[in-house]
Amino acid sequence: MIVKESKGEVLLHPVRMKIVQTLVNGRKLTVQQMGEKLPDVPQASLYRHLKKLVEADLVIIAEENQVRGTVEKVYALPETSQAMAPEEFLSLSKEEHVSYFIKFMATVLADFESYVNQDSFDFLKDGAGYRQAMFYASDEEFKHFLTVLGQEMMKLIQNEPAPGRRRRTMSTIVTAEQQK
Repeated sequence: MIVKESKGEVLLHPVRMKIVQTLVNGRKLTVQQMGEKLPDVPQASLYRHLKKLVEADLVIIAEENQVRGTVEKVYALPETSQAMAPEEFLSLSKEEHVSYFIKFMATVLADFESYVNQDSFDFLKDGAGYRQAMFYASDEEFKHFLTVLGQEMMKLIQNEPAPGRRRRTMSTIVTAEQQK
């Protein structure tokens, strides 16, 4: 029996997450352009993972251009992101949430390992590390915080590679204690 992966399972692969991240903010890229942004991903792997993302409707083929006798595909995210609808996310069982979270943590661990396995790294200079902060906030205060954080993050996500800029990864996990 063949079990079809959910969109969440398809997306939560480290390479596929990186591919989707290259396409945020309306970017449209060819495989070659993605490869330039993801030099650690072999081109064959890029094609294989793109195929899975397209089959899951997480990425679309936005254009097809004739280039020297071949068709070059340009990829983009769908207009309305179909990654996982809020209803689908909210309907997941506890076990499914834990499973997705484990895959997410594996991606975070792989990114961290890649960072510390470089020839040289400097946590202070790079602004890298791992932190946990506990705080008290009303729902309104917390929503405001998330809005400001999201706006600032979107500004950075829109940056293109340039001299003096390095690719950085920030992962967030938010939990809350049960209200009494």
